[in-house]
Amino acid sequence: MLNRIFFIKLFHSMIFFFMLACLLYILCAAITKTFNWILLLALVAIFTEGMVLIINKWRCPLTSLAEKYGVEKGAVTDMFCPGAISRNVFKIAIVLFPAELILLGIRYFIW
Repeated sequence: MLNRIFFIKLFHSMIFFFMLACLLYILCAAITKTFNWILLLALVAIFTEGMVLIINKWRCPLTSLAEKYGVEKGAVTDMFCPGAISRNVFKIAIVLFPAELILLGIRYFIW
């Protein structure tokens, strides 16, 4: 059981850091006016994550899986990152991603 929780946390953390890298890459691409396949991959990854969250009523399926195997319900202990970051990442991303899309649009079409 503990082994399952470890691997769920590891996998969840890897996805979290990949999504964070995607958000940072989108911001850097918008600032530097870099439009390439990596940007497309990052955008698709973020949109896919968003769709998964919307379909699951803003709850990550991996959190539910971790709780099934014994992680405290409602806790952010299903990832290997500080709780303050885990609790606030959606609040930050929901503001950051649309801002990045606007900046990308401005850089692509206008500036």
